[in-house]
Amino acid sequence: MKKIIAAFDGLKFSKSTRDYAIQIAKENNAHLVGVFLDDPYYQSYKVYDLIGEEGGISPEKQEALLAADAKTRDEAVAGFEAACGKAGLQYAVRRNKDIASQGLLQESIYADMIVISGTETFTNRNEQAPTRFVRDILSEVQCPVLVVPARYKPFSKLVLLFDGEPSSVHAIKMFSYMLPALKAHPTKVLSVKPVNQSLHLPDNALMREFMKRHFPKAAYKVMKGIPEAEIVNFLKAEKLSPLIVLGAYRRGMVSRWFRPSMADVLIKELKLPVFIAHN
Repeated sequence: MKKIIAAFDGLKFSKSTRDYAIQIAKENNAHLVGVFLDDPYYQSYKVYDLIGEEGGISPEKQEALLAADAKTRDEAVAGFEAACGKAGLQYAVRRNKDIASQGLLQESIYADMIVISGTETFTNRNEQAPTRFVRDILSEVQCPVLVVPARYKPFSKLVLLFDGEPSSVHAIKMFSYMLPALKAHPTKVLSVKPVNQSLHLPDNALMREFMKRHFPKAAYKVMKGIPEAEIVNFLKAEKLSPLIVLGAYRRGMVSRWFRPSMADVLIKELKLPVFIAHN
């Protein structure tokens, strides 16, 4: 049984992360672990909220605000547990009290996959997805990651991005091994080539032989142009809500067009779940 981590900020609980993680864990009979990153240096309030009527920090205000944050975090955990129980999942909860990024990276060593919202910051600030926190996690994580949008929409199709580089094949392999039940969804292999090249699939015979064993009913689409533009336009026109599989996020280990900006563009522009795995 595989172990899937759903990473949460208990002060800004992501129902989208919860719902995507439950869908995937249920379809794949996986063990779901809700990891609540209770970073001791992160609270919901700001320093000026602690100022008392006579000036200076008010211990009474600080105590009340800390108690309110603790209650909010406890309610987030209870909500996750209730949803998992209703779904009939095997699940666990862990309250990680390390610095959020350090705690999640450590957790990733012992996980098969992480599900996280692209909007997570673990600060009082709101940032556009993918946030700096998420980008930092993706560059150092030790397992595949499913970055999900702020709103949950059940996916009903798979789009596997393939450019002929080992990194893109590795991502498809990891997805196949990690989430075999999702192969029941319609699947398309999508490639974009320079305008001066043919429309033949890269490594055509080898790729089709590989896909026949893993996704035997997959369809193929090869286009020409600038990958960021062509892929975004193609996916925006999709009638079914897809999950995207993408390779190589790590700097220095990227293919010629699956570079970090590709993942950033997809997460920002499409608001779709993106499975990212680098080797």
